[in-house]
Amino acid sequence: MSIGRDVYCDTRLILAKLESKFPEGALGAEQADQKALEKLLEKWTIDGGVFARAAQLIPTDMPLLNDPRFTKDREEYTGRSWATANIVRMRPEALADVRDMFAFLETTLLADGRDWILKTENASLADIEAVWPFHWLTDLKGALPSDLVSGKQFPKVFSWIERFRKAISAAKSSAPKPIRLKGADAVKRIVAADFAEPEEDVDQTDPLGLNKGEDVQVWPIDSGFTHKDQGRLVSLTAKEV
Repeated sequence: MSIGRDVYCDTRLILAKLESKFPEGALGAEQADQKALEKLLEKWTIDGGVFARAAQLIPTDMPLLNDPRFTKDREEYTGRSWATANIVRMRPEALADVRDMFAFLETTLLADGRDWILKTENASLADIEAVWPFHWLTDLKGALPSDLVSGKQFPKVFSWIERFRKAISAAKSSAPKPIRLKGADAVKRIVAADFAEPEEDVDQTDPLGLNKGEDVQVWPIDSGFTHKDQGRLVSLTAKEV
C-alpha cells in the first residue's frame, strides 16, 4: 500500500495505518481488554503459526505447484521446500493443527453463538485479524477434508466465516470502484508524490543502538526473509523502521 510516496509492505502495518489515518472508518476496538484480544489474534494468526499451517494444506494437484517459477518464488519467500513430496509429508501434521485451531474458535470465542468476536454489531478489526486464514482455507478447494473440518464439526466457525464473506461482498458493492493501474504507472505516481508521513527521529533508547543516518539492512523474520533491503536509517520507533 502507498499513501503518497510512503510505501508500506507489512499487512499488519497497513491495517494500523488505515486505522490511524482514516479514523472515520476505523474498525479497531476502543476498550483496553478488547484491544488486547485484537492484538493477540493478530499475533496468533501470524506469529502463532496459523497461517504457516494453513499454507501447508494447499492441495498438491493445484496447477501452480507444478510451475517451477511459482515453487521457487515460494521457497525463497518462506524459506522452506515446496516440493510436492514435502507437502504430502507435512499435510497430516498440518491438518491436525488446523483442526485444533478451528476447535479453539468453536469452543471459546464463538462458543456462546455471538456473530462477531467482540460482540459488535458488524465485523471489527478483531474479526479481520482472526478470520482471514480460515476464510482462505474454506475457499481453497481440496484443502480441508470434510470428514475432519467442515460446517458439521464446527458450525459456529463456518457460520462466522460465511457472515464475514457476506460482509466483504457488501462492502465491495458499496465502495467506490478502484482505478486500476499497471505497475509502471503506479511507480510513476508514487515517485512523483510527496511523502505523507513526517520524518521522525531514531529512538535513542532502542536496544539496537542505531543512529539516524546510518546505513542499515532490514528484512522480515516471519517470511520473505531471504530478501533484504539496504538504505539510510531515517527513523526508528518501537513499532516502525
